[in-house]
This record gives sequence, structure tokens and C-alpha cells, in this order.
Amino acid sequence: MNENVQIIFGLLGGLALFLFGMNMMSECLQKAAGEKMKSILSLLTKNPVMGVLAGALTTAVLQSSSATTVMAIGFVSAGMMTLRQGVSIIMGANIGTTITAQIIAFQISDYIYIIIFVGFILSLLCRTEQKKNIWQTVFAFGVLFLGIDTMGNVMSPLADSPVFVHMIEKVADIPVLGVAVGTLMTLVVQSSSATIAVLQNFASQAGPDGVTSILGLAGAIPILLGDNVGTTITAVLASLTQSRDAKRTAAAHCLFNISGCFLFIWFVKPYAHFIQWISPSGPEVEVISRQIANAHTTFNIIMTLIWLPLISVLVKIVMKIIPDKKGAPLTAAGKLRMDGKMIGQPAAALQLLAGEVLRCSRVTEEMLRDVVTAVREDDKEQLTVISDKASQVHGMYERISGYLAELFSAGVLTEAQASRTVRLTYILNDLDRLATLCVEFARHIWDKKEKKYQYSREAMAEVEESLLIIKNMFDDVMDVLHNEDIDEDMAKKIRKEKERVLELDSSMRKAHLKRVKDGTCKASLTKPFTRLLNSIDRMGNSCMNLADVALDDTKFSYFYSFDEKKNPAAEEI
Repeated sequence: MNENVQIIFGLLGGLALFLFGMNMMSECLQKAAGEKMKSILSLLTKNPVMGVLAGALTTAVLQSSSATTVMAIGFVSAGMMTLRQGVSIIMGANIGTTITAQIIAFQISDYIYIIIFVGFILSLLCRTEQKKNIWQTVFAFGVLFLGIDTMGNVMSPLADSPVFVHMIEKVADIPVLGVAVGTLMTLVVQSSSATIAVLQNFASQAGPDGVTSILGLAGAIPILLGDNVGTTITAVLASLTQSRDAKRTAAAHCLFNISGCFLFIWFVKPYAHFIQWISPSGPEVEVISRQIANAHTTFNIIMTLIWLPLISVLVKIVMKIIPDKKGAPLTAAGKLRMDGKMIGQPAAALQLLAGEVLRCSRVTEEMLRDVVTAVREDDKEQLTVISDKASQVHGMYERISGYLAELFSAGVLTEAQASRTVRLTYILNDLDRLATLCVEFARHIWDKKEKKYQYSREAMAEVEESLLIIKNMFDDVMDVLHNEDIDEDMAKKIRKEKERVLELDSSMRKAHLKRVKDGTCKASLTKPFTRLLNSIDRMGNSCMNLADVALDDTKFSYFYSFDEKKNPAAEEI
């Protein structure tokens, strides 16, 4: 086979191994540490400095700045995070992603195969999911370095090619050309970590003298700057179908990296000297990988220190670039705000999911209140109001169910997450059922007006009383689902309400038959009144189902770690 073809195939194969290892490691780390990641993200409610810290730590855990950036954009789009918070987490993600380059700079070629072997064998032997994920992470880590080693081996002959050396000299001498090369590489690969790994390996190849790097640190820095510019395309693509605030978050990411590129491009050589001064000394080909990693880390830290005090200015700039549409509502009622691109980050996706179920419960709560009003005021116009809200709930139910199906089919949930998520589906199903029953009940009230059913005052008083009991039970159940702890008094109250709901149907039917016998109610009204009672009975059953889930230690807080008081998604609709 032609030597150039072998180099190309070897480079592509090594890159494929690197990306496979990186993606697998990211997925396993999310499964192993996804719940801890939620605690890290909860720091976002503090201030921009804590947001930067949370972004850096989350990216260090996920080993992917793109994943963190997409997550931040999804949260901003969902209203679970302000634009300022989204910008601060992206600043932190830019710092956190440099951890990958620092790890790559360690020379562990001699231990790659034993790491792969140990990780693979122990992942097979482990029975618990947590330990299996940890050892699969070790296996993926080994595969990642195998890809790096493969790329390094196939690029060695390039150092002896006069044509290639001449091309590299041009790139090294013209910084703008280096930026263009780095940007294009990252646009194609869609991973700045991968392109920086290629850069580190290539720069580690010795030039014609066998001592100095074929590229040199001054030649590598412009390519590194281009890598940082190219990685912004992921954020842009993730924001295309999202809200305007999500687009602004992506724009802030672009401004952060592009402004850094424009600033540093004028000081490449002084910056290279500074990095060499703070990095370990030794033969250039042996230390340049670490120097590139340090240049990457230092660049992002300096840009964060520059922009963090000016975060308000950055927000104003992106607000000018992407202004609000005149007369457009901020959030369309009932519009699903989850991001399908976040399926790969299950802990974050579940937070958005819980936020949507929470919004669904708010609308259902309003419908139960409207049903009580319809009975009390004998108002058939409430049917239109209730029907509109039911349509919102049904729409949310369909879209949330589809999102749940995607999550389960992707296989990204841990056993604990899957178990809790199944309970969340129970809540969703009963909310949708309650919405249907509220409309059904409102139609009975419509029929009562249209067909001029004249139920006795005692009958309608019992109906209103039963609806109030059901609504109070629903409110208490939702309080339990929202609160971290449930006290014994609340648990006893809900159990008593369950018993009272069970008694309702029988007592109301007996009372109606007694009124028919006494002549205070017509016998012909038994059938329509029975339909009314059936709807109440089924509403009570749905509330009891919700109570069972609530008393089974199911909490929104498991999914939803943000401060509800400061969270726009948790507000009344």
C-alpha cells in the first residue's frame, strides 16, 4: 500500500479510536457521577464565579465541553437558567475542557494495553452498575490513549517529507493560516479535544535536526486558537432550534473564543515564551505536548478573568446582536422547552423533564380549581377555559412521553435513574387522565344547563364538597412531591383523604337514591347524575394513584436540583 495512504488510514483510524474512547468515557462518567453533577450544577444559583466553577467541574467530569455547552443552552432555553448563568457556565466549560489536553500530555504509552486489559476484564466481572461504569471508564481511557499513540506512530514519517515540512513552515510563519487550519480541523471533527490531541501528537514529532519540534510552540499556538474558534460551531448548531436566549448563549460562547483569538494572535511569540517559562524544561519534542496543554489552559483562564467582570457587558452585546422580537410573547403557554440534543446528558435531561412535568401539574391544578368554580357558579363558560388547558396538558403529555421514549431507547439512564423516571411517568399519566376527566366533568355541567337538569341543592352541594376534597388532596400530594422531606402528619393527612375519597362514591349514590325515594330528586336524573359521579370517582382514583407515588418516596427534587424560588420554570403559569 502507498505510504501516504497508510498514513491517512492510520490517522483516521487513530482518530476514530480517540473519539470512541472519549465518547465512551464521557457516557460512563455521566452514569457513574451523574447525580453528583446535579449538585455541581446547583451552584449556578449563586453567582457568576460559582457558575464558572460549576461549568469547569462539570466539564472535567463529562470530559466534553460540547456536552456542557449544549446542556447550558438547553437550560437557558427551558428557562431553568438565566442568560448570565448560561454564559458563566460556558466560561467554566472552556477551562474544564483543557483537562483533556493536560491528561494527554502525560506519556503513558508503555501502560496503554494493560489499562485496556484491566478495564475490560473488571468491567465484565463487576456485578453492580456503578462499578461496571467505573471500569468501563478505565477501558475507554485506555482506548483513547491507544488512538493517540496510533496517530503519533503514523505521523512520524511526515517529519522526513521535505514537502510536508515546507508546508508546516508556512503555517508556523503565518499565524492567520494556523488559525484557519485549526478552525477547519475542529469544524470537520466536531471535537476540539480531538484536534488538540492531534496537534499535541504532531508537534511532538522531531524536525530534521531530530531535537526540535517539527512545528514548534509558536507554530502550534495559532492552530490551538483556531481549535477554540472551531468548537463554537457545536454551540451554534445546538441553539438553532432553541429560544432567543439560547441563541444568545451560543453567541456569547462565540464572542468569548473569537475575541480571545483576536487578542492573542498579536502576541503569539511573547505568549509562547511565557508558556515555555512556566512549563517543564527539557528537549522540545519531549515537553511540547505539555506546553500546548498549558497554553490551552492559560488562554481560557486569562479570557475568563477578562470577561468575568464584564459579563454584564457581554450579555448586553449579545442582546444587541440578537434582540427580542417586538410584540412577541416571552414564552408560549404549553410549549415544550426540553432539548432533544440533551439526551446524551441524562442527569440534565431529567431535570428538564421534571420541569415540564411540574408545569403540567400547575395547569392540572388550575383545571381542578376551574371545575369547582364551574359547579359553584353554575357557569358553562368554564368548559372553554378547561378545554383549552386540557389541550395544553395533552400536548405536553405527548411530547414528554416522546422525550421519555427517546431517553429509554438511548440506553443512557442508570438503573436508579430509570427506576425513578418510571415513577415520573406514573405522575404524568395521572395528570393527563385528570385533565381528560376535568373536561368530561365540565361537559356534564354543560349538559345540565342545555338539557335543563334540575339537581337538588343537596346533590350539587355534595358534588362541590367531593371536588374540594379531591382538589385539596391533589394540592397536598403535589406539596409532598415538591418537598425534600415528608413529615408524618402530612402522610397521615393524605391517607385520611384517600379513605374519604373511597367513601365518597358510595355515600353520594346512597344519598341520591334516598332523595329519589323521598321525592326531592327525579328518578329520571339517576343516569346523568351517575355519569357525574363516575367522573368524580375516577378523578379521586387518579389522585389516590398520585398519593401512592408521593408516599413511595418519589420527589421532584431527585431530578430538579435548582432552587425553585429562583427558577423561572417553577413559577405559576
